[in-house]
Amino acid sequence: MAKQPLNFLCICTYFKGADFLKSCKADGNNVFLLTKKKLEHEPWPWEAIDETFYIEEWNQDDVAKGIAYKFRSIKFDRFVALDDFDVEKVALLREHFRMPGMGRTTAHYFRDKLAMRMKAKDEGVNVPEFSDLFNDQTINDYADRVSPPWLIKPRMEASATGIKKIHSKDELWEVVHSLGDERDGYLVEKFAPGDVYHVDGLNVDGKVAFSRVSKYLDTPFEVAHGGGIFRSATCEIGSKIEKALQKMNKDVMKAFGMLFGASHTEFIQSKSTGELFFLETSSRVGGANLAEMVEYASGVNLWSEWANVEVANLRKVTYKLPKVNNTYAGIVVSLSRFEYPDTSSFTDREIVWRMNKAWHIGLIVVSDSSERVLELLDNYTERIGKEFHASLPAPHKSE
Repeated sequence: MAKQPLNFLCICTYFKGADFLKSCKADGNNVFLLTKKKLEHEPWPWEAIDETFYIEEWNQDDVAKGIAYKFRSIKFDRFVALDDFDVEKVALLREHFRMPGMGRTTAHYFRDKLAMRMKAKDEGVNVPEFSDLFNDQTINDYADRVSPPWLIKPRMEASATGIKKIHSKDELWEVVHSLGDERDGYLVEKFAPGDVYHVDGLNVDGKVAFSRVSKYLDTPFEVAHGGGIFRSATCEIGSKIEKALQKMNKDVMKAFGMLFGASHTEFIQSKSTGELFFLETSSRVGGANLAEMVEYASGVNLWSEWANVEVANLRKVTYKLPKVNNTYAGIVVSLSRFEYPDTSSFTDREIVWRMNKAWHIGLIVVSDSSERVLELLDNYTERIGKEFHASLPAPHKSE
């Protein structure tokens, strides 16, 4: 007997998630996409999409009314947020339509940097010392107790957007005052130099079913604020740091109530003490083409498998993870001073992916040797810096 098709409404106000859409469709389901009108000419996998709904800008009430109208003829089974900025909006829609999946409270832990730090601390997960910016005395107490430098971070932005480094109490207050009535949307956190790692994973039935630990060779903050070149590479498999971060990632997922889906979580290891701290997490696939890097290293396509996890959950069947490879991969990406840079001079056999995006240059390499991956990335970073690299000022906030 053929499986009854499920109706997936995939909501994404950025262009991403093509493999999720294709995987849903390949399983025999109906796929509906809700996105912004300005993205209608992006190369979406149209063959995998049954119908597309466009909005000019997000208005929660208008979107809910539009979905309600479509619900009259389409019985949606699942709402999926494919981008970080859509997570909380879609959580509200799930609650309104009583749809299974992550609700607003849990979604907040994966979007609000203050909420995630407070929850992590309450659950015994190590976090840098932080404070909200609600109360003047609380800020003064924090500045007197915790030595600078600090970072002021927007609670709801993604990646390194809007982060400012602060070196003194006077400078802290200068920034706080400059925020005016927006200060409640920020937090302050101890800045500790160190290595930043990311754990990209899949979660099933409240447990981590797959995770891969990688290390940023230049931190996202350094890249965003220093005009650097973005690099990441698979962490040494079986190493002490890998095992520690896999355990810490499990602790975070459990603490935050992640039941099923993809996650991208960042940690820092203090240079001075070696101590591990939780930085932030998100209930989606990591950006900056990290999903491609993880797939080349492990054989696991996070977008496709996330779709398979959602389908298995809805059908109440056991999800089966595909075979996992233990090879090493690394990525280097940079803005380019050429619209479509010629990468034909990069000829190493380890190259498995080349970025095809205007004003960008990027490569992914794969090897059985971690040392070889790092060697290639160092070499490519130097060449890209000399021959292709361009930089822009750091972004202050999202659109």
